[in-house]
Amino acid sequence: MKQAITSIQIPGAAPAAKGKVRDIFDLGDKFLLVATDRISAFDCILPQGVPDKGAILTQMSLFWFETLAPAKPHHVISTEVEDFPEPFCNYPEILAKRSMLVKKVEPLPVECVVRGYIAGSAWAEYQENRTICGILLPENLRLSDPLPKPIFTPASKNKEGHDENISFDEAVVKIGGWEAEELRERSLEIFKAASDYAKQRGVILADTKFEFGREGDEIILIDEILTPDSSRFWLEADYQPGKAQEAFDKQFVRDFLINIQWDRNPPPPDLPDDIVENTRRRYIDAYRMLTGKEWNSD
Repeated sequence: MKQAITSIQIPGAAPAAKGKVRDIFDLGDKFLLVATDRISAFDCILPQGVPDKGAILTQMSLFWFETLAPAKPHHVISTEVEDFPEPFCNYPEILAKRSMLVKKVEPLPVECVVRGYIAGSAWAEYQENRTICGILLPENLRLSDPLPKPIFTPASKNKEGHDENISFDEAVVKIGGWEAEELRERSLEIFKAASDYAKQRGVILADTKFEFGREGDEIILIDEILTPDSSRFWLEADYQPGKAQEAFDKQFVRDFLINIQWDRNPPPPDLPDDIVENTRRRYIDAYRMLTGKEWNSD
């Protein structure tokens, strides 16, 4: 099995921060985001990475940034290694396909989740009180049913512990009224454009999450978008409401962890080789189905 890259080593440079997947290098007025092959579930980074995952995420994000008009303005400057400053331009064998030179902006402390179907934590909340993030929904919805229309369900970005679903009013308190309105409007607009495109490819976009940052007085789209790490993709031909769907995302890993009854507290358990390889195949399948291109790992 191909080796996963879980840490980025650039001589003479150290990341300013490490996320669950990305290593972030501070270049003064810009950031260099490098997607590793790390994989997380339930807010924990798992011991094993998934080979090619970081490159697939970066190339899928770049595809959506370039394809969807509502994704603009966004933070991407270049993904060509020769455009990177020293010493990074000297390491294409490490950085090619998995790196983005981006604008340096302050992220807004709200994750922008859009749901078109009921699944995951939304299903659990709906069963308790018929709501998702304070939005009252119709009675008798089944697992994986489409919602009457896509809904914006923000979450707080916590530095420690799990992110928490919040109401729109709570988002207003956290970031301000016009900012929250713009996040909702843009998130729903991008979701619709992506859903319409995916449907043409025989794929259902069940839900996804976006992140935005502030550049002066403008709010711009940042981070990754519409990848298997941030979205639930279902094959339309296999879709059957009333039950959980086979997901072309990391739900495969989540299901494994649920089945072994991990308590979701560190340290996370090891992933068997077959789980890693099957997850890699799902990422590659999602890339092929949505971009129309075969994945080339060279």
